[in-house]
Amino acid sequence: MIRVLIADDEAMIRAGVRAVLSTDPGIDVVAEAADGHDAVELVRRHRPQVAVLDIRMPKVNGIEAAAEIHRTVPATGVIMLTTFGEDDYILQALGGGGAAGFLIKSGEPEELIAGVRAVADGAAYLSPKVAARVVAHLASSGAGALAGRRGAARERVNGLTAREREVLSFLGSGLSNGQIARRLHVVEGTVKAHVSSVLARLGVDNRAAAAVVAHEAGIVLPPAPDQQ
Repeated sequence: MIRVLIADDEAMIRAGVRAVLSTDPGIDVVAEAADGHDAVELVRRHRPQVAVLDIRMPKVNGIEAAAEIHRTVPATGVIMLTTFGEDDYILQALGGGGAAGFLIKSGEPEELIAGVRAVADGAAYLSPKVAARVVAHLASSGAGALAGRRGAARERVNGLTAREREVLSFLGSGLSNGQIARRLHVVEGTVKAHVSSVLARLGVDNRAAAAVVAHEAGIVLPPAPDQQ
């Protein structure tokens, strides 16, 4: 059973997220919070595998809460809920190292369940809409045109070994270490070593940020049957 905490300052959103997650018998919502401060306290109390946080909340926002959860309860994976127009917040969260997943509130319900399951399994999860928004926003943020961003990402990826590039493509697809290990027919410890090397070589702090690089470089593979 995957234990989940939901945090959003809008009661209707919390109810909607709970309703979606309740359709999966393998997911149990153990607590709800209306702000980031309470979310952190409830995570410490209940120790859920996954915390689903609104990116903008009173008292303590989702980015700050995610960082604190990552620092004090690292076993809890964090998914950020965002809306269109919050690209700057997403980029801050990617840079903060505390979030493992990003979902658009207006996305499909199946994405929420898939994201919770992926993060509970130790993977990063970027909904396709979030990945597209991030890549587009980076391209228009003054760092160069889209072609320039993609070229820079490909250059970074070219600095990886063939196996590391393969692992990065799987990270971009949202696979966990266990799923990557099965795909590559290696033990999970080997995958963990490859992931650590990929993060270090790319100069990123977490799997979600690495997934963005994979999307920018255009090496993300389509979902496989064992991700469904």
